[in-house]
Order: sequence, then structure tokens, then C-alpha cells
Amino acid sequence: MAPKKVNSGSVSGVKCITVETKKEIIDKHENGSRVSDLAIQYNMAKSTICIILKNKEAQKAADVAKGVIILTKQPKLLDEVEKLLLVWINQKELAGDSVNETIICEKALHIHRDLLATPPSTSTARVEESKASRGWFDKFRRRTGIHSVIRHGEAASSDKMAAEDFVKEFNKFVKDEGYVSHQVFNCDETGLFWKKMPKRTYITQEEKALPDHKPMKDRLTLLLCANASGDCKIKPLLAYHSENPHAFKRNNVLKAKLPEMWRANSKAWVTQMIFKECLTEVFAPAVKEYLETNNLPLKCLLVMDNAPAHPPNLEEDLDIEYDFIKVKFLPPNTTPLIQPMDQNVIANFKKLYMKALFARCFQVTNDTDLTLDQYWKDHFNILHCISLIDKAWNEVSFCTLQSAWRNLWPDCEPERDSAGLKEETSVNVVNEIVTLGQNLGLEVDEDDVAELMEDHIKNSAQKILLN
Repeated sequence: MAPKKVNSGSVSGVKCITVETKKEIIDKHENGSRVSDLAIQYNMAKSTICIILKNKEAQKAADVAKGVIILTKQPKLLDEVEKLLLVWINQKELAGDSVNETIICEKALHIHRDLLATPPSTSTARVEESKASRGWFDKFRRRTGIHSVIRHGEAASSDKMAAEDFVKEFNKFVKDEGYVSHQVFNCDETGLFWKKMPKRTYITQEEKALPDHKPMKDRLTLLLCANASGDCKIKPLLAYHSENPHAFKRNNVLKAKLPEMWRANSKAWVTQMIFKECLTEVFAPAVKEYLETNNLPLKCLLVMDNAPAHPPNLEEDLDIEYDFIKVKFLPPNTTPLIQPMDQNVIANFKKLYMKALFARCFQVTNDTDLTLDQYWKDHFNILHCISLIDKAWNEVSFCTLQSAWRNLWPDCEPERDSAGLKEETSVNVVNEIVTLGQNLGLEVDEDDVAELMEDHIKNSAQKILLN
């Protein structure tokens, strides 16, 4: 492997190992990975790996707030405050509302007072005004990895202003640097409830009557990436909560041969470690091969948001052989406005996934003696889901991928009106979903499909903050 770039900004050789990384190491060791292999993979001394494994019970039992990346000792009540606070921040982000330091601190105090007023509460911990301040806020940001937060009370309208300023700066940058649409890529994570039916279907109603109704909650995270010309889709990254699901064991699945890059951790999140692996093992080699095959200059620009899974010093961590990749981060709170993957690409992908899902159910129930109930409950598994994800991603059209850049990079889109075709394609997919669903005997219409898509968006907690 080529040597890595030297990070001139580093002032210390001490490497901070997050709780999430330690849990990954423990999971992989328990699934058969050797200490020596883990040491190489995580660039650590074998003695460090051994220490982590020695204390694995404490690490596995650590119940930190969802999104916390550094394990700290604090009262359980305060940990609960931060869990609820992260959920609230995520809801604000998904609703398009801006939050700032002052609002977050006030909300923290409000949540704390509510918890204290709800019996039983035996904790003597207090979030006083002095603690819900700049010092607490900075520690909270470091523990949770929050980036998409306005710090000094700017109005929500500044999001649009920031987006407009970035569009001008971005277009000047790509023009000055000579990038063409084939060389500019965007990636984004999204959650997928891969075994979830519309709310009114009898399958969903039956699941709701069961304890925990796990199938509806079975979630994975995908990282989707493509270029602005729409002719280079990168192999997706898939993060799941199980390293070796039962379906893999039964079918002797080789994960390296899957159409997605398979990674696992207990929360099915894309972590910084996983993101770097995807970048160096999948993205960079694929882009290099694509550029060389098409006789294009070896240069690439990757545009992405500043989600916690995206390392801020990513360029410095790349091997020298991949230094042709440059990274540009979108400003906070602008992704709904200008991030290409958020401009109908992910939404269309999920509709295509649902269409493929219904089509598979229809085919199985017509070609076998299985009823829909039997197939859904006992036969449809994550391996089938992987196949449907691959099919849906392959069916995302050039038009959808190209028109997604209209808000950020208008000059890169071909000189043709693709808006009508994009809308028509989306409508056709919804109609096909409804027809397939009704042929399966399900109660489903266009509103049900739209509601299910909205559920995917609202419940994709990892997308922005909870990482």
C-alpha cells in the first residue's frame, strides 16, 4: 500500500479510539478476526487491540447517548437529557428548522426540568445555567459529533443565503479548476427500513399487534454516490446491525461478492472508520478506473455534507496514490437545498426499491404455493433485500442523476429540459407500486406510498446527526 500523506496539522501522536470503534473491534474479534489482522486493519499495536478485548465487557455494556463518540462518566439523568436532546435536534433538522447554541442550551435545561418533574427521579444531578453554557455545549458537540448547528443565533433564512453563496463559490471553483461533470461526485447516507409495508396494509397492522414488531423496525444505512454526468454510479455501502445474518450462513455468502460493500455495527450506522474504508476500497479505485477508461484527466472532486461520519480532514488521510481526489463540504443546513443526492435521487431510489419489492412478492406468490403472509414472514430476508437494492440503484436514471445537480451546478446539466421527464418517471413508478400492491391484495394508493416515503425520511436518524 502506498504511504499516507503526513498530516502537518497533527500535534500529537496519541490516537483517540472512539467507543464505536472499540465495539467494532470487539464484534469482529468475536466473529473470528485475529488480533494481528485487527491490528493491521485499524493501524494499531497488537497490545492496544488486546487491551480493548480485555475490557470488552465494559465497552459492550456502555450505554452512551445515541450519537456519542466518546465515553464519559456522567450522571445517568444527564445522559438521558442528551439522548432526548439529540432526537429533538434531529427532528428540527429534518423539518428544515435551524438551531443554534442558545436554543440547544435552553432546550437542554427544559428537558432536564421535565425529567426531574417526572417520578420516579432519584438523581441529584443538575444542569445549571453555568453548565448549559459554552463549555457544556462544546463538550456536547465533541461527544455527539454534531456539525450541522448554527453557533451564534443566525436566522433560518441564512440557510438559503449560505446556499446561494456556496453555489457561486462552487461554480467559480469548478470552472477555475477545470472540472467537468464526469469528474465531480456527490455521496450521501440514507436509512432504509427494508421490510416495511405501507401503514394501512394488513401486514403492517398485524406487525403492530406483535411485541416490538421488529420487521418494521429492521433498518440499514446506505451510502449512495454518483457523478454529475450520471454515467458513473459507485457501488453502494451498506451498514447493517449484524455482521453475519442467518441468511448469509445458510447460503454460504461471500460478502466480498455482494453488489454492496457490507459493513456492520450494532446500530447499523456509517462511522468515520467505515466511511474511510469505503472511500479507499471502493470509491477511489472505481473512480480511477472510470477516469482512465474514459481518457479523462485523473482528477476528482467529491462533494458531501458535514455529517459526523464524514471525516473533516479526509484528504489528509488518503493514500498518496489517491491524492487526485479533492473534497468539498457543503455548508451546514444547506443539504435540502443544494445537495444533489437530496434532490430526488434518494427519494426515487426508495420508490424503485419498493416497486422491486412488490414485484418480487407478486412473482413469488404467483410462481409458488406460498401466500404473501408466508413469504413475507418466513422467507423474505436481508439477502433478498440486497438484491432489490442493487436492482433499484441500477434503475435510477441518467436523467434523475443529472438533474439533481441543477441547484448546485446549473451549468453541468445537459442542454435539455429534463424536469418533465424526471417528474413523469417518478409518477409512473408510484402508479406501478400501487398496481402491484393491489394485485397482491393490499390496501394501498398513491397517498400510502407518499406516506411511506415520508416515514423513511423522518426516521432516518443517522442521516444528519445521530451518527
